Amino acid sequence: MKYKQKFNGKQLVIKTATVGLLLNMLMFSAIPANAEGGETPAATAAGSTAPATATGSAVKIPSVESLGLDLRSAVLIEPTTGQVLLSLNADVSLPPASMTKMMTEYLVADAVKNGKITWDQKVVIQENAAKQIGSRIFLAVGDEHTVEELYIAMAVGSANDATVALAELVGGSELEFVSMMNETAQKMGMKTAYFVNSTGLDREDMPAEFRPDTDKETVMSAMDAAILAKYIVTDHPDFTKFTTIQSYKFRPRDKDPMINYNWMLEANKNNVNFKAYAYPGLDGLKTGHTTKAGNNFTGTAMRDGMRLISVVMGANSEAHRFTETKKVLDFGFNNFEVKQVISPKSVVQGNETVPVLKGKNKDVSVVTDEGVTFIVPKGTASPEITTTVVINDPATLVAPIAKGSKVGKVTYSYQVEGMTQAQQKTVNLITSDEAEKAGWFKLLFRAIGEFLSDLFKGIKNLF
Repeated sequence: MKYKQKFNGKQLVIKTATVGLLLNMLMFSAIPANAEGGETPAATAAGSTAPATATGSAVKIPSVESLGLDLRSAVLIEPTTGQVLLSLNADVSLPPASMTKMMTEYLVADAVKNGKITWDQKVVIQENAAKQIGSRIFLAVGDEHTVEELYIAMAVGSANDATVALAELVGGSELEFVSMMNETAQKMGMKTAYFVNSTGLDREDMPAEFRPDTDKETVMSAMDAAILAKYIVTDHPDFTKFTTIQSYKFRPRDKDPMINYNWMLEANKNNVNFKAYAYPGLDGLKTGHTTKAGNNFTGTAMRDGMRLISVVMGANSEAHRFTETKKVLDFGFNNFEVKQVISPKSVVQGNETVPVLKGKNKDVSVVTDEGVTFIVPKGTASPEITTTVVINDPATLVAPIAKGSKVGKVTYSYQVEGMTQAQQKTVNLITSDEAEKAGWFKLLFRAIGEFLSDLFKGIKNLF
């Protein structure tokens, strides 16, 4: 028997024996590489771009210069995305003064969280703590106070002696604790931060016998302070238990309570002395002042489900650091909002499925495993998002594949007009259905069909 087929007007004759031989070879050889997960380059599909949508009601972001900030440096970030919304000399290293204590607060809270110490644990005051100057609660050698009492004194009254007592408890000595501070700063990605003590005091103001053997001073940029604050609010969301305390009487015998240096606390709206500075939603974080540093403040506030972190450094007075902070926070809350731009379990246009080897079906549907949230100008209807998709090596996508299996990644990018830093978020692509394995009979005839299709295409290309 013979098969006849015309290619480009010519008649081609293929004998039955030839086809039979080819089929026989196919049946006793391995399934082709593309069905067995043979070596195939990993597919990378890039450049899927969501269509631009008019943002007619979106606000026009004003320039930083228009705020008229009178500071050495400032920065404003949104902690969940890490987006920098405002930057003024933000990477310049400067004396942070008592904003240094944010790192001490973080490490002490971490020690409690990890079970190394407890809030009700008694701390015996040592010589180094008792000799501290500046803001303090006049601890004496041998005094005993709980970790929580000392922590409140540090967070509310910026007490240097309480801070050193806690540093010695966690680190064994203040010097060892400072090593922990610097290591943690590196892990957090703080680029300029360097600590010589736990308090932020100038080196010359430390007790002489406890000064480190270095001529360096503590420095930290506004950006580093914002990064540190981001870790505090993210890793220790109960920070407000301490930072919102307006006043605290450390000992029953104390004549007056310590007053929180943070005049901007929302609760101060009812305080006759500070109501002019009270800021809606503000619940932290830390002030700082020395002659060299000027007046600094790391503030954080929550409004309409969005938290912002601001840092101002080098203000010329206590009041000035708060009025400048108000400008910075207003800039953020007035002009930006958090928006979910991609919903969980979304389909990526152009990448609705991925191929599957040895499956009942040749492909399986895929979706994102989580949603994506970006900071956008207020009123933005549909921000223009760029997607970049990377699919796992096809050789690894072999049935059976369970529902919810990771098969690739998609990176979403968005850039606010006028800002240099683009926001990015990478999420996983997962299978939305199970990819069942096909039986051997189906795989065989699929392979035969693919073989013959390739054969005839090859022959056709000869003419």
